[in-house]
Amino acid sequence: MANPVQPTSGVLSPLGLDAVRLAPGFWGDRVALNREVTVSHCREWMEKEGWTANFRGARPRRGREFSDSEIYKLLEAMAWADHPALPELAETVALAQEDDGYLNTRWSGDRYADFEWGHELYCYGHLIQAGVARLRMHGEDALTRVVRGVADHICRRFMNTLETCGHPVVEMALVELYRATGVERYLEMARRFVERRGLPALGEIPFGRAYFQDDLPVRQARVFRGHAVRAVYFAAGAVDVAVETGDFELLKMIEAQWERTVARRTHLTGGMGSRHSDEAFGDDFELPPDRAYAETCASIGSIMLAHRLLLATGDVRYADLAERTMYNVLATGVALDGRSFFYANPLQVRVPAEQLTGVNHAAQNGLRSPWFDVSCCPNNIARTLASLAGYVATSDASGVQIHHHTPGEIRHAGLALRVETDYPWSGTVTVRVLERGSGRVSLRVPPWAAGATLTHRGVTEEVVPGYAAVERKWRAGDEIRLELPMTPRWTYPDRRVDALRGSVAVERGPLVYCAESVDDEPPLAHVSARVGPVTEHVVDGVVELDVDAVFDTPGGGAWPYGSAPEGDAPGVVTALRLVPYHRWGNRGPVSMRVWIPA
Repeated sequence: MANPVQPTSGVLSPLGLDAVRLAPGFWGDRVALNREVTVSHCREWMEKEGWTANFRGARPRRGREFSDSEIYKLLEAMAWADHPALPELAETVALAQEDDGYLNTRWSGDRYADFEWGHELYCYGHLIQAGVARLRMHGEDALTRVVRGVADHICRRFMNTLETCGHPVVEMALVELYRATGVERYLEMARRFVERRGLPALGEIPFGRAYFQDDLPVRQARVFRGHAVRAVYFAAGAVDVAVETGDFELLKMIEAQWERTVARRTHLTGGMGSRHSDEAFGDDFELPPDRAYAETCASIGSIMLAHRLLLATGDVRYADLAERTMYNVLATGVALDGRSFFYANPLQVRVPAEQLTGVNHAAQNGLRSPWFDVSCCPNNIARTLASLAGYVATSDASGVQIHHHTPGEIRHAGLALRVETDYPWSGTVTVRVLERGSGRVSLRVPPWAAGATLTHRGVTEEVVPGYAAVERKWRAGDEIRLELPMTPRWTYPDRRVDALRGSVAVERGPLVYCAESVDDEPPLAHVSARVGPVTEHVVDGVVELDVDAVFDTPGGGAWPYGSAPEGDAPGVVTALRLVPYHRWGNRGPVSMRVWIPA
């Protein structure tokens, strides 16, 4: 089955790209744009920056020590998208492979000299994931042979050592290769990599061992910590190992770590990571909006992890977080034209950044950029969107579960369904049966959708958050209609989040909204919201919102503190336009904020 995650056991089984076909709509449009524009954009920039030429032996070598991995992520995107340029790029990569399987354009003459920062195993992980995608979509070819050679080299070199890589990802890659090939040593190698981290396996660094998740063995940790991308990638690999080895204790430990992380260390958008200095999780409730890092790659890793936990347990809360993160970080990370990207995803930008047309050397300056010195995010977006159909639906012995509401067709074991919806703008989701069949059809009801209704054969009933299911013998033309209330709602932060105390945000359906101000007019640093009715406006098919607000005129005092609390901001109440967070920054440099003082 053509699927990025294909466990051999678990409560739910994923339906892959051969069973789920996306149609035009919120996600279908983005998947098509990704194939037609973003993949080629990434390839052109890697040629321009010289990263592809590294595999042809060009000297001096160009790019960071991990730039090989960006080529591999692009190969994975091409594999899932069945892109015609894949064979040529794969042949270029094969030029750099050595006789024993080793493949790295930076470290060939000095192998494995720096496990903390060298990223050799990290690069292998992304290459293996590309090979798995190619194997499942196409079958054995030159790329998959390169990947098998790399994986066998890893097993020979690392099976009986205590070494590991500073950046996890090889763990879940090896498990997926095991799933695709049945070769047991790949699973065993992944298991050993998971278990040896935290013994410790790496050296001391200024950020501390937690940066690598090497401060504690995985079974002793209580929360995700350190570098956010590394943390969620490692957790995803641990889930894969747990599922394939039947290690339910390990699975429960990752579930507990995920639960505490979501409850205390996750932004409203689903973004993960609060600190710029080490791209890391902060302490519990350390969630500043203006300093939020929330790297796009960390959110993609979070989606991958939530999907794995959903498959393993069937628990709807994992699909709920995946949806939040998909709409409010994954969709945010790429511009509407498919050619520029966010690396970091703050929830407030105070000063509009300068427009860039070349390489962004800052990564977190609050503006989408066509390319970065560290361009992990564009290629990560490309591979995720290319495989997105594999996250939409699952099956079990009873039938089909639809987790993400998007137009398309789903076919499995005699069930043929067409999903029609304008979600997330509309809350109406219609599932139409195309052929006779039998089984249960389950539709996810998000946690914000109190009062949702399900209609089938003329009967309407209220359904609660979770899964709404109908089971019967189906006739062609039968319909299920789910109605999700899309009333805008005010959202308040936990009082323990110091940076957000006294602020409010607005959500509608799965979308977080924000105010943006071109040239900082009006000045969003001085806005206060008046909690009350919210007015909807449809602009070019997009739902925008108006709320009442006051723009405070800053005083001229020399000291911003006083002996008495300030009263309400003076001024005239006026309408403040809010747009979906995923659309901000498409009009050029702007200031922006999600959380607004109330």
